[in-house]
Amino acid sequence: MTPSETEGPYFVDERLNRSDISTDPGNGTRRSGVPLDLTFQVSRASSGGCTAMSGAQVDVWHCDAAGIYSDVSAQSSVGQRFLRGYQLTDANGAARFATIYPGWYAGRAVHIHFKVRTFSGATKGFEFTSQLFFDDAITDAVYRTAPYSSRPSRDTRNQTDMVYTSKRKQRCDAPGGAHAKRLRLRGDIRHRPQRLRRSATRGWRPVSEY
Repeated sequence: MTPSETEGPYFVDERLNRSDISTDPGNGTRRSGVPLDLTFQVSRASSGGCTAMSGAQVDVWHCDAAGIYSDVSAQSSVGQRFLRGYQLTDANGAARFATIYPGWYAGRAVHIHFKVRTFSGATKGFEFTSQLFFDDAITDAVYRTAPYSSRPSRDTRNQTDMVYTSKRKQRCDAPGGAHAKRLRLRGDIRHRPQRLRRSATRGWRPVSEY
């Protein structure tokens, strides 16, 4: 089970229901970068096992190849909405996104933010926020290609990232180990010709709300 992580300063509830988040919906411009397919599998965990959870809202947001987030005043990107969007999980609990491999910015390892929410009408029920990280060897390979290769070497890898190391410590310190947390992560990332795919399975145990 994966612990919740910081939402970060860059979440904006744009309410963009779309699977392809690689473009800016305002002008259709596509952000440059290695294409990445993301699949989330959300399940309700109980003592009897896991059941696919349909209708959960999965929000995803991350920076572009240059390390810039959209719609952030400090980054002069207000009004732009690239690399943001949400999907509702289908009958199998799956939510799929087409995006690009994220870039980096100072002090953080490469990551993607996500949030899982449930609603009853306009009332929000459960909310869980966390981050996806990537194998440093894969990132090294991606960053040898354009447009990533035009930037300086990143300054933070997984083992020196404050969020990544905090997550690992929480997993180890929790009673019962990793299984004591609410979200179960089984992920892989496979290099395909000019495309990457990242899949992750999330199991939600509704013990309490955040």
